[in-house]
Formats: sequence, structure tokens, C-alpha cells
Amino acid sequence: MTKTFVWVLFVISGLYAGISWCIVPDFDANRAFQDLVTQCDFGPRKPGSDAHQACLDWLTESLRSLAVEVEQQHFSYIFRTTKDTLHLVNIIARFQPDYRERIVIGAHWDTRPTADLDLNSGRRKEPILGANDGASGVAVVLELARLFSQYPPPVGVDLVLFDGEDSGHSGKLDDWCLGSRYYAMNLSGELPRWGIVLDMVGEKDAVYSMEGNSLDLTPQLVRTLWSLADELKLFCFDSNPGPAVWDDHVMLNKYGIPAIDIIDFDYPYWHTLGDTPDKCSSESLGHVGTLLINWIYQGAQVRP
Repeated sequence: MTKTFVWVLFVISGLYAGISWCIVPDFDANRAFQDLVTQCDFGPRKPGSDAHQACLDWLTESLRSLAVEVEQQHFSYIFRTTKDTLHLVNIIARFQPDYRERIVIGAHWDTRPTADLDLNSGRRKEPILGANDGASGVAVVLELARLFSQYPPPVGVDLVLFDGEDSGHSGKLDDWCLGSRYYAMNLSGELPRWGIVLDMVGEKDAVYSMEGNSLDLTPQLVRTLWSLADELKLFCFDSNPGPAVWDDHVMLNKYGIPAIDIIDFDYPYWHTLGDTPDKCSSESLGHVGTLLINWIYQGAQVRP
């Protein structure tokens, strides 16, 4: 692993804390891609399935080997129309838990229980593998956790894997983003300063436009990150506005956490059986991970 040393001016809770050396570690995109593949090897991770439970165990143990604190947050949701009950679990890994100034980085780890947009109408009731739609964001989060365990970040970081993001019914917004809603509603004390949601960040030749709800709700953070991406020559990031997406960041904003979504929504295999690892690349994961690592270790996360 190679590392970059930079001077960093740390500002914690608005106070000058001095200048010191900071290591900006390299994000291992190949290792992140292997985590994407490993998740898919469990099969579709729809809530209530054996694959969902097996992946939950693997994710929890992986994070427990890296983080100071790891919590499973269990909750249930009853659909109003069908009365079906989902039993769901968020996974929260905390780094620098004693730091008051905190950020949250999240991704959903569940997968869509139906391939409702598949071209083959006869297979639309089958669950999707979710290589990009689920596993890609989680893969970036896991690699961040490895780096945080080796190089403690200069700010408190909560890595959250949300469950139940993708089990909703068409046209019923209340059925979506269940894990992020539960997480945000049950936070106590001072809220994280910023939030970043990673969703569908692994497609080959991905393009991350400025997502519409992020621009509307938390424009300062969007512009800071996309400007940094330009400085780092991360060509996946496009400074043009993109579509507004109802995703976990909307729930975080609703409950007081200024949050944005990094997403490539122009993905032809969305909610289809074609969402498989061969449609993804380590390069795309690496661009997202590199951006976040530089943002965090340069101290820019505290006051964009």
C-alpha cells in the first residue's frame, strides 16, 4: 500500500486544533471489487432469505474485525397494503467513537426481492443479484473500514449498512428506504455533521452526476465533493445536474442530517436479473473510494 502525506488544518467543532501530518491512504479498488463479488456469491440478499442472513453474518464479522464499535440495529416493518412483515437489520460501525464531530457514510446491503423491470416478464417475480444495486456501495464501505482501522480518521465516522432500502412497492414512497429512516429516527445526541449515501457506484464506465435531491437539500457538500473530484482528476464525476432520486439520503435529510447521494442512475440493468458482477468494475469503485478518502483525511468534511 502506498500513502500520500499532506499538511492538514484540522477544525474540530469549529475550533482550531493545530497543523499536523496526515496520511491519505490509497483506496484498494481491487479488494473492494472482490467484496462486491463475495456479496453476490451469497445470492440475492432479499430480507427473510437464507442469503440475507448469511450475508448479515459475514458483514457483521468483517466489520467487527475492523471497528471499535459495531452494532446490529434490529427492527420490523409492516406493509400497509399487504400486511406482510419484514424483519430487518442495519449494521453500524463506529470509528473514533469519542469524537464529537462526526460524519455518516452509508449504503444499502439488501437487494430487490423482485426483478420488476426485467425484459422477460415471466421472470419479474424473481429476486435480483444486486451487484451494482446494493453490493457496490457496500464494497466501498468495507474498504473504507479497512483503511480507518489502520489509519484512524481525523473525524468520527459512522459507517452504516442500511437494510430494507429496496423492498418497496411502486408508487408507495413510504415502503422504501426503511433502514435509513429507522436509523435517523433513532439517533440520540448530536447529529452527524454530514452524510453520504453510496448507491449503484460500481457500473463499468459509471458517470456520477450531481443528483437532484442532493443539490436541492445539501448543495454545499455536493459542490465541495465534485470540485475535489475534479482536482483529483476522477473523470467519473460529472458536474452537470442529474435526476432526483428517492434514496436513503432523503431520509437522512428529513431527520436532520445534511446528506447527499453518489449514484449512477443511468444503469440499464436496474431492478433486472442482469445486475451481475460482470456489469461492474473496480475502476468505478476506486474513483468513489478515492474521493471519499481524500475528503475525509484532508479535513474538508468538517467545514466544506
